Amino acid sequence: MARQNGIAGLTLREVALRVGMQPPSLYSHFESKNAIYDAMFAQGWQQAIDHFAVAGARLPADPRRRLEYIATTFFEFATADSARYLLLNVRVLPDFTPSAEAYAVAVECFGQLRRALRSIGITRNGDLDVFTSLLTGLVSQQQANEPGGTRWRRLVPRVMQMYADQLGLPERSTQGRKR
Repeated sequence: MARQNGIAGLTLREVALRVGMQPPSLYSHFESKNAIYDAMFAQGWQQAIDHFAVAGARLPADPRRRLEYIATTFFEFATADSARYLLLNVRVLPDFTPSAEAYAVAVECFGQLRRALRSIGITRNGDLDVFTSLLTGLVSQQQANEPGGTRWRRLVPRVMQMYADQLGLPERSTQGRKR
């Protein structure tokens, strides 16, 4: 429903009817619309953790390739579901604040991201902030201007190379390539 009507267009009545129950019965599972958003928030971040865990098994060894792979994985997860992305990363619901339990899942996800970036030497908080800002900017542009397309996805390698240059990450390995 959030994908069809937008995250803010979710109504308890419609949720109840969609799952085949009377609207008052839904309150035995969720006390409010914000409780549904909270469950969706935790579920979304758990999906991110699961997605990144699978991707993490294929991390390249080369620092720049690894950075690009992490960024691409992030971008593709974020653009796969606009409603989920908005709920997790954009304050589109002014009255919603995730519970401590739901927020803990987001913190765990960013802990995994931080560990992946540390593995290539990106350790400062500000550098992590720049990484997420660059990617969320590209994601926002993709979703606003070409949902389902590749225009901003194609920029991920270029942006990550500029970022890597600014951080002084070692150049890509030339081992095994002819000069």
